[in-house]
Amino acid sequence: MGGKQLGFRDYEQTTAKKRTKREKCLAEMDSVVPWQALIAFA
Repeated sequence: MGGKQLGFRDYEQTTAKKRTKREKCLAEMDSVVPWQALIAFA
């Protein structure tokens, strides 16, 4: 185990979880759908 020490960025990348299709879809919906207008209309 004589490798180099991980930096913060390296650590985040190794422990980061992959985004699921659902998470990607919901993030895209948040950026496209005018939620405030829909809530006010309801």
